[in-house]
Amino acid sequence: MENQEMHINPMPRIGDMAPDFTAKTTVGDLKFSEYNKGSWVVLFSHPADFTPVCTTEMSGFAQRKPEFDELNTKLMGLSIDSIHSHLAWVNNVKKNTGVYFDFPIIADIDMKVSKLYGMLQPNEAETAAVRAVYFVDPNGKIRLIMYYPLNVGRNMNEIIRVLKALQTAEKHGVAMPLDWEPGDKVIVPPPANLDAMAEREKSTYEMIDWYLAKTEIKE
Repeated sequence: MENQEMHINPMPRIGDMAPDFTAKTTVGDLKFSEYNKGSWVVLFSHPADFTPVCTTEMSGFAQRKPEFDELNTKLMGLSIDSIHSHLAWVNNVKKNTGVYFDFPIIADIDMKVSKLYGMLQPNEAETAAVRAVYFVDPNGKIRLIMYYPLNVGRNMNEIIRVLKALQTAEKHGVAMPLDWEPGDKVIVPPPANLDAMAEREKSTYEMIDWYLAKTEIKE
């Protein structure tokens, strides 16, 4: 429409390569592609430092960081605050609760990374990033995206569950049914031809029907 400014927020999609960037963080300047090399990365944004919901979320990531480490996954936070605000917040939370945010937090004061990843959504807020979560595999590909509004905190159990699901699916070439948890049966790909269908009938799979079969993961 004429004389009407349009907000253009690029929204990286599942399957896209994660946009690369270099940014100032609480552990120094980092280039995302180098940080991502050889490991998964969970990149997540929060609206602002020194806010209650964000403090609970960042504390949740920090407290469960050993679980992410075991899954070969690095954490990287972001908000549109200065590096000095980040450092003061990290120190404040550690002093008051004993929880230390031991992972880089991007100081996206110019909103460069937020815009690159579609974290700024004008109908929610003009100057604060929504609660976005990007799961990026070791090859730099975006595998899963979550978006939450400013007033609803994320579920850390779900974040870890889907990370494990992505890694299990990748390793074994399977899919996950509704409510899958580690240790549950997984879904094997459906047969692609008649011979494969006949072979499936002889298998030890749990057969619901020819197109839906489950099995246990054998490590």
